[in-house]
Amino acid sequence: MVPSILQGARILATGSAVPDSCINNQQLSQIVETSDDWIVNRTGIKERRILSNPQKSIIDLASSASRSALKKASMSPLDIDLIILATSSPNDLFGSAAQLQASIGANKAVAFDLTAACSGFVLGLVTATQFIQNGSYNNILLVGADVLSKWIDWSDRSTCILFGDAAGAAIIQSCSKEDNGILGFQLNTDGTKAYQLSIPYEKNIYNTNKNTSLKVIQGKFKYITMNGKEVYKFAVSQVPISILKCLNSLNIIPEEVHWLLLHQANQRILHAVANKLSISPTKIISNLYKYGNTSAASIPLALDETLENQKIQKNDIIVISGFGAGLTWGTVVIQWKC
Repeated sequence: MVPSILQGARILATGSAVPDSCINNQQLSQIVETSDDWIVNRTGIKERRILSNPQKSIIDLASSASRSALKKASMSPLDIDLIILATSSPNDLFGSAAQLQASIGANKAVAFDLTAACSGFVLGLVTATQFIQNGSYNNILLVGADVLSKWIDWSDRSTCILFGDAAGAAIIQSCSKEDNGILGFQLNTDGTKAYQLSIPYEKNIYNTNKNTSLKVIQGKFKYITMNGKEVYKFAVSQVPISILKCLNSLNIIPEEVHWLLLHQANQRILHAVANKLSISPTKIISNLYKYGNTSAASIPLALDETLENQKIQKNDIIVISGFGAGLTWGTVVIQWKC
């Protein structure tokens, strides 16, 4: 989709944060039946970061990433109009964006959570862009952050090897139409396959009092469950279609793409998608091997590291695509303007 706009939007700066605690594959092999070779060959992951300090939370990671982005942009937190926190693991079921707002002192900003799992940053980027391009806001802080380690069954080899904790932030700022850097997007959902990747809720019925028939349903969330083979097939079949639809709407051919930035789920998925698009593996942005799947944080974390390494040049075309639970998937095509 190529929206009509009142003003342009661009990513001004990025930031990221990861916990200090690192768990490598050798350590995991002492917990479940696995090995470094087995994990690397199937996922590309060597290690992952885990938020193990009980005094820390997702807010600490999100705040650190946000402050880094603000510093790079030479911007005060008071300049932020809106905060979008893309996360599936808030430390409060009512949401954590307001806590992030308070933590960084962005007292003038509206703040809300957005839950779309591994597609969260992509949907958040589209949402932020709409607010800016229609003239509602000028400076938006978008944060993708997840602490999925608290939702992992550490005796389940199929999931415990995959996930890590992190946060990534981006400041989206208004600009002239000529300098617009968010070119277009394409989004999808297939709720009929939600069971393929989920954190299910387990319900229990309680009698409130022996002398009454009133019953209350209560329960708790369980651990992450995933059908890995089906999620892999979904990603390698649907993500290239989404990317091509988005590129076609912009009259951009795959050969004109400078960088392919996919959700960092599995190295085999990254290469399979690039291969289907005839995009060179040298254009794939990946840091999966040292962080694992950090859900909503994976795209901004990888983008921030690539920018820090000065690989991305002005006017480079970057295809960003997220996919995951829901099932949701989508693409945003940007042109780097800073």
